[in-house]
Amino acid sequence: MNIKHAQYMLTVMQEGSITAAAKKLYISQPSLSQMIKLVETNLGTSIFNRSTDPITLTYAGEKYIEAAKQILTINNNLQKEIDEINHEDHGCLKLGIPVQRAMQVLPYVLPRFMKQYPYVDIDLHEHGSAITESMLIEGAIDLACLTTYPKHEELNYILIEDEDLVLLTSRNTDLAKRIPSGTPIEITEARHEKFISSKEGHNVSTVQKQLFATYDIQPDILLKTTSIEVGKRTAIACDAVMICPINYVEMSPELYPYCAVYPIKGIENQRSFYLCHRKDLYLTKYMRDFIHILTEVKKPFLHGTVFSGATR
Repeated sequence: MNIKHAQYMLTVMQEGSITAAAKKLYISQPSLSQMIKLVETNLGTSIFNRSTDPITLTYAGEKYIEAAKQILTINNNLQKEIDEINHEDHGCLKLGIPVQRAMQVLPYVLPRFMKQYPYVDIDLHEHGSAITESMLIEGAIDLACLTTYPKHEELNYILIEDEDLVLLTSRNTDLAKRIPSGTPIEITEARHEKFISSKEGHNVSTVQKQLFATYDIQPDILLKTTSIEVGKRTAIACDAVMICPINYVEMSPELYPYCAVYPIKGIENQRSFYLCHRKDLYLTKYMRDFIHILTEVKKPFLHGTVFSGATR
């Protein structure tokens, strides 16, 4: 299998159309169509169902793409091994990480990493955990920081930290006036408060739904947001409450005088933060050291004194 052909065919599948793939590959659509026709002629069968939108794979196409991924992985691993032999301190680390996690992690990790590897470029891909995990499986990135749980056999999950969810609220709410900050509570204590909610697809939203269903709460949702950073600040400004990972509260000690924070009772599934990579990925020295640095410096950015700070 031609490596270039394999890369092009994989791009067509990922983009869902020949036109979109050609645009991403910076080649003309007729040239890409001609290449696909050549591959299909050599195979003696069609790879794509062109009658569907987005384009889909035939059964033979599924086998071709499966083999293409394996071959590209082998080729990429070989290139990394050769590069490491030639230049142990040169390369490019493709890192996938959600924006909010990047705000928490990168200021602590990158200074140490860049001091050790000044000639390694960081290719940052900032997406949510679900998209980042898919990119990792597809081989589009090397390492990924994810809020997830181990569910893919082909991935190696390195646990960085289990994260508790808390209820963040303005000090002006009835809840904050009634119960001292830091007191573990059931979500029913906030039944009559206005909520700032994470949007669907966010891990926090899933836990929140479970809590509302378990305790038969139909909350007044003031706002839905994809950003925990936006949510926590809006909750304090609008005298509302928000279910929030404790580490995101600890990231903003300047908010302590204006907020109260409560551990939530009855949460079945807490969040976990993992650093992940494909099991079949060859880890270069700088990748291994990045993992080591992240696991070594986790305490400064994952731990704080939020409850003592919030009760000042």
